[in-house]
Amino acid sequence: MSVLLTTDFPDLILVHRGKVRDMYAIPGHDDKLLMVATDRISAYDVVMKQPIPGKGKILTKLSLFWFDLLSDIVENHLISADVRDYPEVCWKYYEQLHERSMLVHKTQPLSIECIVRGYISGSFWSAYKKSNIVCGFNLPIGMLESQQFSETLFTPSTKEELGRHDENISLQEMRERVGTMRQMEMENISIELYDRAAKYARSKGIIIADTKFEFGLKDGKLMLIDEVLTPDSSRFWPIDQYSPGKGQPSFDKQFLRDYLSGLDWDKTPPAPELPQAIINATQARYEEALARITA
Repeated sequence: MSVLLTTDFPDLILVHRGKVRDMYAIPGHDDKLLMVATDRISAYDVVMKQPIPGKGKILTKLSLFWFDLLSDIVENHLISADVRDYPEVCWKYYEQLHERSMLVHKTQPLSIECIVRGYISGSFWSAYKKSNIVCGFNLPIGMLESQQFSETLFTPSTKEELGRHDENISLQEMRERVGTMRQMEMENISIELYDRAAKYARSKGIIIADTKFEFGLKDGKLMLIDEVLTPDSSRFWPIDQYSPGKGQPSFDKQFLRDYLSGLDWDKTPPAPELPQAIINATQARYEEALARITA
């Protein structure tokens, strides 16, 4: 399987190289951007040295699936994922762009990650063990790890640059950043997106424990951007193995995080070398997520 660790398109303008995606401006098309999903993988905000083969294509296929399924809830930034529809200057890069890129509307990104949680896990569980008040929510005492919440929770965070950790913020702080009406709109849409996706995923044997959405503004209107409901941005658990009171098996990069947490590594660059077995197992989990959801 072909692997793409990084991109280099001399005829385009590199705008941003993120943990996974490379973003390009296209000469003569100021209202559009080209988003390319590489096979890079990150954990604890550190990009690993080795890629996960085919990961970028999986992320793109899943995002396209969810964009289509959820398009009636909120408009998204997708123009096309067919390279033949892209401006002609992109065509010479067809092999690298095929199945792992999207031509999207250029928006004004809002620097908030809209995190939606249906189950208590990850950093939220770690915080709960110290206090039952987490991100402003007064949670019941005695919850179990991986237990479902009585209602879907919206817990925003900042979106930081590569190498810096995102920080949880209160709803009040989010209102101060984007305004009260915009905050309410982003919260309501995020919860509706999650609830629709979670219901669909359950029909495919997957629990979406939590996920994150990102939004931008185009002509003053809210638009769903970036990736949507992928193993990079979500926790996917198999329903048939779900058992509250412990961490769950998953079809996402939690497997990689679990491996890394057992190493003598301080979670700062440089990243440790990954054994081939870990790469293969991570790849298999991403492939399983794609297969189950899009079947």
